[in-house]
Amino acid sequence: MAGISKLLTEGLKARIRRPSLFSKLTTVDDLIATGFFKNGMRMGWSGFTGVGYPKITPIALAEYVEKNNLQGKLRFDLYVGASTAAETEDRWARNGMISRRYPYQVGKDVQKEINANRILFADKHLSEFPLDLVSGYYTLDKMGNSMEKLDVVIVEATAITEEGHIIPGASVGATPEIVQSAANIIIEVNTILPSFEGLHDITIGKFAPYKFPNLIQRVDDRVGTPYIPIDDDKVIAVIESTKLDKTSDCELQDDVSHRIANNILEFFEHEVTMGRLPIHLLPLQSGVGNIANAIIGGLADGPFTDVEVWTEVIQDTFLDFWEHHKLSFASATSVAFSPAGFKRFYEMWDDLKDRLVLRSQSVSNSPEIIRRLGVIAMNTPVELDIYGHANSTHVCGTRMLNGLGGSNDFLRNAKLSIMHTPSTRPTKKDPIGISCVVPMCSHIDQTEHDLDVLVTEHGLADVRGLAPVERAKLTIDKCAHPDYRPILKEYFDMAEKKCMLIGAAHEPQMLDKVFKMHLNVMSEENTMRIKSW
Repeated sequence: MAGISKLLTEGLKARIRRPSLFSKLTTVDDLIATGFFKNGMRMGWSGFTGVGYPKITPIALAEYVEKNNLQGKLRFDLYVGASTAAETEDRWARNGMISRRYPYQVGKDVQKEINANRILFADKHLSEFPLDLVSGYYTLDKMGNSMEKLDVVIVEATAITEEGHIIPGASVGATPEIVQSAANIIIEVNTILPSFEGLHDITIGKFAPYKFPNLIQRVDDRVGTPYIPIDDDKVIAVIESTKLDKTSDCELQDDVSHRIANNILEFFEHEVTMGRLPIHLLPLQSGVGNIANAIIGGLADGPFTDVEVWTEVIQDTFLDFWEHHKLSFASATSVAFSPAGFKRFYEMWDDLKDRLVLRSQSVSNSPEIIRRLGVIAMNTPVELDIYGHANSTHVCGTRMLNGLGGSNDFLRNAKLSIMHTPSTRPTKKDPIGISCVVPMCSHIDQTEHDLDVLVTEHGLADVRGLAPVERAKLTIDKCAHPDYRPILKEYFDMAEKKCMLIGAAHEPQMLDKVFKMHLNVMSEENTMRIKSW
């Protein structure tokens, strides 16, 4: 084992304020050499949307597997609040190191293994996952009263307090509950990052019937602690990390995303004029991607001031929102900036540290709080159908993308639920070969009872208070691409006529034809632009 005096760098001395943990200092190579890591272990990581995840230990384990030809022989069940990064998770997938994964992921190699059933994956509402984990829903072979559901948890910290508690970095996610479920804890103290101390508000959920209300009535309320409490007797190793999060550049905003954003911003202005929204709007939740960036960018340049945000993830354009003095306060569980965005964030730290808080995902995504605050939720689906259902997870009903994430936490409970998508996407043979508006979604994550407004670059369908047949006509007219409008209208007219004959036309469908567009895009023609029904 490496000598502690050699491992105790000046950076670690400044970050670890509990001297008793100095004795746990080690290198990752020494830790692996002990033989601690075993095939079949249940393992938890910190991290959420590609930030705050452990880097040293997962990367070293991948190198160990590759060096010793252990691909497929050292496999773990992996539990993380959301996604991490390709340098860890995708590499593990290529090495056959993941047997099960919960509850959300991003990565081409992970998805390939999931869709080949070599990784068994189950997505879950992100608000529910942490407490389900602690409750033993993912470890049914263990006794219900055992808190040690996971064999080992690897967590990144930017500091450790005098009491031995963890100061997270750019994300909180499910880390409080994952740590709570650990039999053994490995802490990676990241000394290349600044300490994020003071930015977090951490609460630990209670079990029913002893749950208390989340006493948050304003976006800027704080009800917890600035650290994640841990039992330092469970800490088996403390390792220094000097690796940055591998985040991606900010997604470029194209003409389509700007047109979608403008449709939504015009709708907000209309709702204020009609008295259904206050002049500062209601707290906003925005998903990830170029459309979300365009909406926030539009708000930064728009007429609304003193806007508040209650969301999962803060992206680059929120920095413009703050700089333009339009965003007063934001609450999230993660700040997932691009490398350039993080540089700006650190430069703006003194101004932003009192206008931002990071919470556990069980709080950021809490249905109770989302309803109380009257959040406006905005997310992007794979597809939506003419009656107002949406598919957020499965291409053509079977191929898993990332998982449900927190979309339903927000869309089901928001004051105003908005789904925005390009009207079409390209295939190899047709630049508009996929219509994102279809007769029936091939997989349904959000129901017609959850969504209020549907938006594409061609228009906005406000479907509040409308019957199914009214929703269908409006959605086709306002949201469908012009090339697909006659195809969808013909389908609806045929379905309505057929269902009227049997007295079943409340929500007309033809089950023998409803997925013909999907089947056609999967065929040699590779387009949804069918010639006839």
